[in-house]
Amino acid sequence: MVPPDSANNSQLLLPIQPDDHVEGSPQARYTLVEYGDYECPACGSLFQTIRQLHAKFGSDVRLVFRHYPLSGIHPHAEMAAEAAEAAAAQGRFWEMHDLLFEHQDALRTRDLYKYCDRLGLDSRRFRTELKQHKHEDKVREDFRRGVANGVYGTPGLFMNGIRHNGALDLDSILIKLKEIDLS
Repeated sequence: MVPPDSANNSQLLLPIQPDDHVEGSPQARYTLVEYGDYECPACGSLFQTIRQLHAKFGSDVRLVFRHYPLSGIHPHAEMAAEAAEAAAAQGRFWEMHDLLFEHQDALRTRDLYKYCDRLGLDSRRFRTELKQHKHEDKVREDFRRGVANGVYGTPGLFMNGIRHNGALDLDSILIKLKEIDLS
């Protein structure tokens, strides 16, 4: 792990938790921890970049996603995060995660119900959990973890435990990963 050498290179303070959403192997060469908001355009761009990283590196990339809905500027972000958690309760977090980022302009409740149906989830359970805000505590806990890690905007990205404050395009991320490799 690279030691922090400036405010722009702060370390991830909270390691991967048992309730985190993790895609990929613990033995992956690169672990990315993202604090994200489904309605955030920059998070949508990072979603595409991470897809490119997966295509390039395959099993050498592991992604951890933590919710960081900025509800003040993104009115549908928190409910979208709760929808991802409701899908997670049925074993389909990553599929819902992908749909939410692929359709950032359609995150109203009725849209979330459509995604539930598209994934073949138990619709009654999904709708009930959203109406009762059953997963609100998990979303808020992720947000608190982000604040504890110095995240104040989205996306908050850590690569192998080191905060990345640079550009989120593929070339910029690859340069940062190369720096990590050389450390």
